[in-house]
Amino acid sequence: MQARINLITLVTADLAGMTAFYRDVLGFKVKSDDGENFTEFESEGVRFALTTRAVMEGVTNDDSFRVAAAGQRVELAIACDSAEEVAQVYAEITAKGARPIKPPATMPWGQHTAFFADPDGNIHELFAE
Repeated sequence: MQARINLITLVTADLAGMTAFYRDVLGFKVKSDDGENFTEFESEGVRFALTTRAVMEGVTNDDSFRVAAAGQRVELAIACDSAEEVAQVYAEITAKGARPIKPPATMPWGQHTAFFADPDGNIHELFAE
């Protein structure tokens, strides 16, 4: 096996709300959506999807999916072309409902970065080299 990520799936109790966020706030185009259990977005390089906790419990027979998730579970980093674009996108998505976490700033490692949260509380970043 070659270790290579092909798909990132966020597991949620609120598929409709999370689908709306990633579609309407972040601008991902829906590739497929069964309206109840699974949404996949167009994403170059690595597939990106959402599914429900009930689906994951059913396919894995693992009842730990019955327990509500809490806290930070995943971070997605979205590349921008410039520091100006980080600021512009951050302003746009927070105006549309993304929860602001940290406004754009140059980080100690040199990237210009801003942090925001999705409806499930996952904190994601926008960055530019």
